[in-house]
Amino acid sequence: MSEALQIENLTKSYGTNTVIKDISFAVRRGEIFALLGVNGAGKTTTLECIEGIREYDSGNITVNGSIGVQLQSSSLPANIKAIEAYQLFCKWRKVQIDLELFNAFDLMQLKNKQYREMSTGQKRRLHLALALIGDPDIIFLDEPTAGLDVEGRASLHSQIRQLKVQGKTIIMASHDMAEVENLCDRIAILKGGKIAFNGSIVGLTSEMAGQSRIYIKTERPLQNADYEQEYCVFTSTNIGDTLYELLKICKQTDNTVIDIKIERATLEQKFMDIARSGKP
Repeated sequence: MSEALQIENLTKSYGTNTVIKDISFAVRRGEIFALLGVNGAGKTTTLECIEGIREYDSGNITVNGSIGVQLQSSSLPANIKAIEAYQLFCKWRKVQIDLELFNAFDLMQLKNKQYREMSTGQKRRLHLALALIGDPDIIFLDEPTAGLDVEGRASLHSQIRQLKVQGKTIIMASHDMAEVENLCDRIAILKGGKIAFNGSIVGLTSEMAGQSRIYIKTERPLQNADYEQEYCVFTSTNIGDTLYELLKICKQTDNTVIDIKIERATLEQKFMDIARSGKP
């Protein structure tokens, strides 16, 4: 089968609050897929339902292969050593203890280090190694680089790309749009428990070609405009024409222009537009 994961009409409620509302999507074998959304959009609940950590109310989840999971809030006993954790997980997954994976994540030098003594980056490497014990077909990563420095992020990104080369399917949640753009093939954006966008990174970024965002700060608010903090924001494919019209309106209404900023559109801005409006 070409699909590693199939979600059909998934619904999940907490009491009277429905956080996942009849969503459907699929993840192809061998791709890196990101589930995105602002806090409270339902992405972590969706992942937990797929992983079997949380029960759901209705719908169907089909997983074609074995899974490994790196949770966002993964933690181990403070005094456990890295090698002890690795051996424990090998026994739990009922696989032979093989240090090849332990070495692959440069953990041998940390084997006798207690978990509480490890840096955030070292813990992330250990968590990922533990998730890969048993050679899973599908790997779930929830905010995999949260709290890492630049070097740690680059190292983990390299390891994620290598997993894809090996044919693994990777499903991740991330707030870092640069990370998503650099790593992922396709994304789904959740808004209010529903899917607002589902498609390729290339397809979404191609829509932004030639787009710019104009930020203008005026003495008095402009009518029928979107605001970010004190700036009125306009999206345009023709900076000159848009800016000319804005300045003409300000002059006609005797509205003083205080500041103007122009930025090329980014994936993060497109994501926020979808997250706010629910439309791609």
